[in-house]
This record gives sequence, structure tokens and C-alpha cells, in this order.
Amino acid sequence: MPEHQERASEVAQAAVEVVENSVSVREARAHLAEHINRAESGTPTVVTRNGAPVAALVPFADFEVLDEAADLMLAREAEAVLARDEPTVTLAELVADLFSGRTPGPA
Repeated sequence: MPEHQERASEVAQAAVEVVENSVSVREARAHLAEHINRAESGTPTVVTRNGAPVAALVPFADFEVLDEAADLMLAREAEAVLARDEPTVTLAELVADLFSGRTPGPA
């Protein structure tokens, strides 16, 4: 298994464990350094407000893996759209249409 896939698998496993390690905003604020130290050592923490998750403290390497995965997904989606060989609009055309009030689309 390639290294990035192995790391993504580790991140996914950590995400499952996150649910068990959550704190309120008040608790996170009061003990921020401790939660950052935990994240740095590989233990993510979910921060909740009124019981709902609003943020996550994760190791930066995990964040980078997730960010890269999101970029790859977007690139694949863009490639799929282009592969359909449908009419496209350039960025310049889109901006011009937006500023003119016209509906964006091919001429």
C-alpha cells in the first residue's frame, strides 16, 4: 500500500476515535495547550458547542493528508466533467457574464 494511502487509512481510523475524545468549547479554551499537545502526539479532539461538533484539533500531518485527499477528489470531478466533452465556459467569459447580469453559459 502506498504511503499516502496508508496514512489516509490511519487518519480515517483516528477519525473514528475522535468521537470518544470530545470537549466543549469552554473545556477546550480552558485547557487549549493540553489539547494541542494531545493532537501533536496523535490524539485528535473534537470541540463541541451545545453538543454539536464545530471544530477538530488534529495533528497537522493528518490535516495535510485530508486536504490533499480533498484536492484529489476535486481534480477527479473536474476531469470527469471535462471528459463529458460538453460546451465549456472560460473564466473570463464567466466573469463577464456575472458582471453583465447574464446567465453564465456557452454562447
